[in-house]
Formats: sequence, structure tokens, C-alpha cells
Amino acid sequence: MKLHAVVDDLETARVAVAGGATVVQLRLKDASTREVVEQGIPFRELPATFIVNDDVQAAIALAADGVHLGQSDSGLGLALVAGLMIGLSASTVEEATQAEKQGAAYIGAGPVWATPSKTDAAAAIGLDGLAAICAAVSIPVVAIGSVDAANAADCIRAGAAGVAVIRAARDSKAIIEAIDAAL
Repeated sequence: MKLHAVVDDLETARVAVAGGATVVQLRLKDASTREVVEQGIPFRELPATFIVNDDVQAAIALAADGVHLGQSDSGLGLALVAGLMIGLSASTVEEATQAEKQGAAYIGAGPVWATPSKTDAAAAIGLDGLAAICAAVSIPVVAIGSVDAANAADCIRAGAAGVAVIRAARDSKAIIEAIDAAL
């Protein structure tokens, strides 16, 4: 859970894992299930936990380790039946506690800071919002939203078990070093 690299291509995933990413989350917005499966096949070979973003059917077809679902994504029941590790997004304490009750293995909390990577993201929750979510649940919390090597340690000090990065995925070595320094 320490470092989630949220990627849309295999080369970035390889660089992230080589730098220490422990989880690779394949995020192909607007792709069909078939396209996600086709592009996701080589991700199974990476020495990291493999998560598919938003698409439970693709996660099952790929024999992925898990699926990450946003607040408006469907398929939670199917993911539970399939035995997938489930990550659920939350930007409030209420959403986080509900996600835990629904069977989430971890919470993706954020955006901690405003992010250009997700245009429909909720308002930034800041480190105080992150800390409140971390205190409210007993499952791991992964901070997301403009996280990079300069602020990853702040997220860990706020109680997060790890961080998720999109734009900083190729900088995973520096992020791991910052996280380790905070532990």
C-alpha cells in the first residue's frame, strides 16, 4: 500500500515499479472493458499488486488483485463476490466510514490538494481532511491528489498508509524515499 502508481501505459508502470511502487493501478478513462483487458494483460507480470480502475469486469477478466471504484462507479457487489481487493474513493469522513462498512480493503482519500488529473474531483480536503479520514477508519488510507516527493511525507505524517500518484508516477524512487523518511 505504500505507493500506488496510477498509470495508463506499461512503460510508466515499469519505471514506477523499478523505483519502488508497490501497487500499479491501471487507469484508462473512457476505454471499453475489452480495451482495458487488452492493454492490461502485461501488467500481470509486474512484481506489484495490480489494481484496475473503475472496471470490475476487466479486473475479473485480467485476474487482477483488485479494483478501485469511485463514488459513482458500479460493480461493488460483483467485486465482493469475485473476491477482489476493493479500494473505494472518499473525500469525507462519512464516505470513508461508509466505504469501510461496504467492504473496502482500503480508502483512496482525496484529493488532498487540487489536481488537474481528475477534472471532476471533489474540493481539496487538505492534510486536516486526510487526517480526519485516517482517524475515522480502521483500514488503510491512501492519499491522492497532487501528491509528489515534496509532500508525500506530510500525507504519511497525517496518518495515511501510503500515497497514490499519477503525474509523479515516474518519480517513484524519490517518493518512496520521502515516505520512508516519514516512517
